Amino acid sequence: MSSLLKWSSLPMAGMVSELKFPVPWGHIAAKAWGSPQGRPVLCLHGWLDNANTFNRLIPLLPKDYCYMAMDFGGHGLSSHRPAGFPYHFLDYVSEVRRVTAALKWNRFTLMGHSLGGTVAGMFSCVFPEMVEKLILVESYGFFPAPQGQDKGPGLGRQRKLSSPLPSRDGPSKSEEHDMWLESKRKVVENVLSLEQNKPQPPKVRSPQEALQRLLQANSHLTEESGRILLQRGATEVPGGMVYNRDMRVLTHNQDFLTLEQSVSFLSKIRASVLMIIARDGIFNPKTENVAKYFVKPLREAFQSNLKEHFQLVEVNGNHFVHLNEPEVVAGLINNFLKQDQIDKAKL
Repeated sequence: MSSLLKWSSLPMAGMVSELKFPVPWGHIAAKAWGSPQGRPVLCLHGWLDNANTFNRLIPLLPKDYCYMAMDFGGHGLSSHRPAGFPYHFLDYVSEVRRVTAALKWNRFTLMGHSLGGTVAGMFSCVFPEMVEKLILVESYGFFPAPQGQDKGPGLGRQRKLSSPLPSRDGPSKSEEHDMWLESKRKVVENVLSLEQNKPQPPKVRSPQEALQRLLQANSHLTEESGRILLQRGATEVPGGMVYNRDMRVLTHNQDFLTLEQSVSFLSKIRASVLMIIARDGIFNPKTENVAKYFVKPLREAFQSNLKEHFQLVEVNGNHFVHLNEPEVVAGLINNFLKQDQIDKAKL
């Protein structure tokens, strides 16, 4: 808690501070921009990324806000889960609540990229009274996986999935249930397999090798963006650097929602929503991807439920547009954050 006290005493609103929020298994790491007296915005990164994903965007946003970007457990500078405990999607939702409770934030804006947007979407359904505004960057707020998939939101970013898209008729309920059970079996077996293998020390790589490996796995990242993520995603050791992420994050256990459940749940959202989708991102309709079957229904559901409180904007760029070219999205986010003040000024 001392880190919070230190942050609250900062004299300058423009400073960036590192924080640690105590949790039973260690800490959740975060970084804050601005003054703690500013209007609160909590920023959530994507799968295998970290809080630095917002480094280039936040300096372009309104200065009278307090921006807090956290590292999910097993990512960035946050503690890994204890041995024997796999990562569940709802753990990330719980971590958001832990951080906001420590900050004593009762109502705030959530901004999430990719997996972070999916976490933000679920949080906005579970705690709708707490979220004033919701900003989704390259995310539809939900990621209902195609039937038979065992990968969580964001996990298919660079990998071809093994099963084809569902047919027009789709599998029967019995088949869906069998697929769900099989996906859980794979998660359990993968975790046990990791534990049974003799623990190996993290591989030491040269800075350039670590960067190239990251870029190869994330074709949407520029070299500059990759370096920014590595600043928080790896630690210097004798002979080079090692990645910080917990390998168990790769066996991420997603409690899938069906498309029907996703549409139903988003009706609980009370926040105004800004959704920013990149034309060359992972939801590009011109490319083959598993998201095609839910994009249109979720768009229509957001529009139907939130009406004028929902904005969908398509921008030039790819999945990491907010990091590669932050100026493309900064103006949209600025206007969205200030919209209530603009409306009052018109009266």
